[in-house]
Amino acid sequence: MFVYCKQMDKTDDIFYIEAVRKGNVAAFSVLVERYQNMVYSLALKLLKKPEEAEEMAQDTFVKAYQKLNTYEGKSKFSTWLYSITYNACISELRKRRIEFKSLDDRQISDQDEQKMHDYYRETKKEDQEKYLNLALSKLPEDDQVLVTLYYYESQSMDEISVITGLTVSNIKVKIHRARKRMYSLLHEMLKEEVYSLL
Repeated sequence: MFVYCKQMDKTDDIFYIEAVRKGNVAAFSVLVERYQNMVYSLALKLLKKPEEAEEMAQDTFVKAYQKLNTYEGKSKFSTWLYSITYNACISELRKRRIEFKSLDDRQISDQDEQKMHDYYRETKKEDQEKYLNLALSKLPEDDQVLVTLYYYESQSMDEISVITGLTVSNIKVKIHRARKRMYSLLHEMLKEEVYSLL
């Protein structure tokens, strides 16, 4: 059950959730407006195609509306929405039987990592983002989601566990491996960039 605050205001998700539950269907549009970009971004990370992500985002909000009475407030509303989106996308990917190509866990020496780090630090901010996004896009979809949720969306390990159904220790291992893969990919990209400058 919800713990009600005396000073609940219109910035609280629960204000709109309760309004919808009391029959004010229009109040749900505020929640859609608030979270549509977040839901679409997650769907796009997994499904890759904008039109499919758009459709998935719409489906997510339809499901969220239909299941609103099951939301108990134990996690943030955004976490609950992420969970609906994530599970629907994973089901869709399983239906298509997409096989993820995993990258080799190449060993990078401390010296190589330092060189890469130095070069990366000297690159312009927009180039840094370009490299990071490129490396991220080469990870398997499930790893992309974990990295995105943790580093870009600032979700806690516990929240990611609620969203994905994975244990916190499993998430930590997966994020650690994903970071290693990204380092390896960045190393390759930046090495090529350095060579092209020589």
